Amino acid sequence: MDKKQRVLFLSVRNSVRGQIAEGFLRAMAGDRYIATSGGIDTDEQIDPIAAEVMAEVGIDISKQKPKNVREWFKEHFSCVVTLTDAAKERAPVFPFTPHLLHWSLKDPTLATGTSEERKEAFRRVRDELRTKITEFVQA
Repeated sequence: MDKKQRVLFLSVRNSVRGQIAEGFLRAMAGDRYIATSGGIDTDEQIDPIAAEVMAEVGIDISKQKPKNVREWFKEHFSCVVTLTDAAKERAPVFPFTPHLLHWSLKDPTLATGTSEERKEAFRRVRDELRTKITEFVQA
């Protein structure tokens, strides 16, 4: 039996924040955790800017796919982390999950400006998630 703790990162569309968090947890502590992500609603694919800014730090999330939270209803998780206020409000109940966390992160897809300014918004979210995941695995 696998002794790794299962962690679900829950966002709205599962195209940016959940994918980045999943990628970081796999890279930082894949030997201790099984990371996955899901969205209340889902996009068709990962936002290409999210994949690009993760590649900048040496993590490839380009093969990950957005998943709907409905795929995880029958799964048991040791921790569910909502990444947006909207995801927290709309999240289904995970009755057997002992740890529920909420990290309120801005949506970088709403950033305006030049291509570089938009990319910088993704980098800020990436860096915030790297800090939170680092704290999570050290706890």
